[in-house]
Amino acid sequence: MKSVIIFLAIVIAQVAMASNDLNNLTKEQVIPEVIDVQPKASIKVDYNSGVAAQQGNELKPTQVKDQPRFTYEAKPDDHYTLVMVDPDAPSRKEPKLREILHFMVANIPGQDVDKGDVLAEYIGSGPPQGTGLHRYIFLLFKQSGRLESKMKISKTSRNGRVNFSIRKFAKEHNLGDPIAANFYQAQYDDYVPLLHAQLSKG
Repeated sequence: MKSVIIFLAIVIAQVAMASNDLNNLTKEQVIPEVIDVQPKASIKVDYNSGVAAQQGNELKPTQVKDQPRFTYEAKPDDHYTLVMVDPDAPSRKEPKLREILHFMVANIPGQDVDKGDVLAEYIGSGPPQGTGLHRYIFLLFKQSGRLESKMKISKTSRNGRVNFSIRKFAKEHNLGDPIAANFYQAQYDDYVPLLHAQLSKG
């Protein structure tokens, strides 16, 4: 009986901690600037550089240049859409290019992101020098059916990435509200010019 009580206490503490972490979405104004309601769950986002998104922690563009690994609660027979956006372009004070689409995969079977349809290939963080911290937001949507889209944005292309609206996309494709989220923040470092040079070729 004692072990059951301890287990329940741990579970309750973990749920409370996750809820507090998700509150950062409101604290950092992801809600209401990007989404309308707070998701109930978090997406685990791990980079090969050894860092992870942790609901608003600061990471460096150099650390997040490669596509991360994602873990989230999902049913293997259901399909999901995963997206990453930056609402702070060119800066959080003057977001006239909101949002920049950094990554999008639709029709993901369960947690197997590699088997989904890549609508926008992953590009890392590229906040311009002197524009301060940008928020990089990961959102997971549960699909009600197969998502049909002609979008296909390559890794080196800017086309289709600027002034993107995940709220509008979700409405057009009947995705509803996101079921899970995570985000980090980043500001300029020496990797940014390399990323921008790569994008200028697209």
